[in-house]
Amino acid sequence: QVRLVESGGGLVQAGDSLRLSCVASGPTFRDSSMGWFRPVPGPEREFVAGIGWGGGSTYYGDSVKDRFTISRDNAKNTAYLQMNSLKPEDTAVYYCAADIRGWSTAVADYDYWGQGTQVTVSS
Repeated sequence: QVRLVESGGGLVQAGDSLRLSCVASGPTFRDSSMGWFRPVPGPEREFVAGIGWGGGSTYYGDSVKDRFTISRDNAKNTAYLQMNSLKPEDTAVYYCAADIRGWSTAVADYDYWGQGTQVTVSS
């Protein structure tokens, strides 16, 4: 079992930066790939960024590539999402998730989810 708690969201202006944190409890964090997602219109969630269990492999959605950076600190059981050059269209609730079976960009492959943290970017 993995429990995930996100923090770091807030209200910022376009062009500003934020860093989101996702603290995990449970014994499997270090063996899990981690991902960040945000809702899109409809029932789906958009893949934002992902990182392998060792931190050596990172992946990004096209809309955030070159602006967002995902990282993790396994000693602290924490994953991060550094968001730079924020745009109003980045406004969303950001969810972190853990995939204990491998690596994926698909929502359905993630086993555990946090409650989300709100990011609002004003123009």
